[in-house]
Amino acid sequence: MNEVNSDNWKELNYNVDSLWIINERDKSGKHSNFYHGNFIPQIPNQLIRRYTAPGDLVMELFAGSGTTLFECESLGRPYIGYDINAEVIDYVNNTMAATRWMWYSMLNCDVTDSEDFHNKTRQGLSQLNKANADFLIAHPPYLDIVKFSDDPRDLSNISDLDLFLSKLKEAFTNGLSYLKKGGYFAVVMGDIYKNSEVVPLAFYTMDLIKRNFNVKLKGIVVKNIEGNRGKLGALNIWKYRAMKSDYFLFKHEYIFVFKKMF
Repeated sequence: MNEVNSDNWKELNYNVDSLWIINERDKSGKHSNFYHGNFIPQIPNQLIRRYTAPGDLVMELFAGSGTTLFECESLGRPYIGYDINAEVIDYVNNTMAATRWMWYSMLNCDVTDSEDFHNKTRQGLSQLNKANADFLIAHPPYLDIVKFSDDPRDLSNISDLDLFLSKLKEAFTNGLSYLKKGGYFAVVMGDIYKNSEVVPLAFYTMDLIKRNFNVKLKGIVVKNIEGNRGKLGALNIWKYRAMKSDYFLFKHEYIFVFKKMF
């Protein structure tokens, strides 16, 4: 599964706690923060190092601006990623061009469309000379909180919870069909605040996976990044508004780790 052994386990520094407090996002190498809602690099770094070995293929259903790909490049893991936004794929390919690292495939694809997904995946696997994925990771949109494109098929343009979850199920069905049996997959999801109440989107997503797929839930990690509101220069006003009202400030996300049993 990974490189841990009795001699090196102290050096590898895997975070095995269920609470991850991250002071700030990693800005080294190709990482940038231009794309709203993008991954904190430390999350895929920890997950990839723990659940894969060098040479294992990482598959990502919502690739975004390439955060996971950049980690795969530095860690020596081939990568196949999908995104519905062609412009962000062009950005990633341009960013990768300078290093000429060829062990990746970025595919413009609607991951909820089975025919499109399977056609593109066969193309990507052939390019990488792989039969399936060793690890699957997904950081989906949080309903329509941040709109990533104008494409009506984009999950970030869906405001209805039931429709969103049904589309998410289709995406997981497609992705998990290429994950090896016994492979691990991680889903990063946050909750949202709509119509004056918390919508526990993360737990709806976890429940969706547990009810529809033969998996074992291996971990629930709560991630908190310090200064999340402060970077907007609005920490005090948000705190004042929360204290005057009845809600709490969102600083957390959940990382659910599953093991595929089929």
